[in-house]
Amino acid sequence: MTDIYLVRHGQASFGKANYDKLSELGGQQAIWLGDYFKHRNVEFDAVFSGDMVRHHETKEGIASSIATEDYTLPEVTVNSALNEFNFQAVATAYLTRYPEAKVPEGASPSEYYRLLKKAMLAWSQDELAYELLDETWGQFEDRVHSMLTHLQSIDAKRVLVVSSGGAIAMMLKHILGYDAATVVNMNLQIRNASFSQCFANARGVHLNNFNSVPHLDVIDRLHAITYS
Repeated sequence: MTDIYLVRHGQASFGKANYDKLSELGGQQAIWLGDYFKHRNVEFDAVFSGDMVRHHETKEGIASSIATEDYTLPEVTVNSALNEFNFQAVATAYLTRYPEAKVPEGASPSEYYRLLKKAMLAWSQDELAYELLDETWGQFEDRVHSMLTHLQSIDAKRVLVVSSGGAIAMMLKHILGYDAATVVNMNLQIRNASFSQCFANARGVHLNNFNSVPHLDVIDRLHAITYS
């Protein structure tokens, strides 16, 4: 039996020129998560990550605070199958087809999330022009499924996986068997530096808990529970 922790990256730089970088708060979220693991004696014997900057920085934050005199986080195996889909390309393709849905400059984050939800639903239904996308919904689903299958087969007791909300939501689709619309909804619910825990063996993968942030769910850290 392999115990898999699917960790979403810490808060990224929403609204900045380079989203693919942790904010100051995002870095702190990762440190708090590593500290939580250390104090719970949760030690990993394998680590996987996407190749995005925010994945690397989240892993580094966890590694810095989980370390003890007797334990350091193992070397990471980087795999682009754990990368997020290109949400900017999906949104652009959606607005190319539905220009009236454009969000005005300076709009609130909630308006951007509503646009992204509509764009993802259209993407999942193959409504968007392929030439404007990095990958189809089916290709995204297949690469994430291949990674989940690999994680299911490795010889490790406890595995840390650092990825993104969309990829984690798609993994949960394969574990729980829900539809594309639910993938979209789950994606937008996954909190920064949260973990979803699964148990895997040759017969399948089973979800134990979802979207947990015990390292943030304390009175002086509630401000640090974020979604972007």
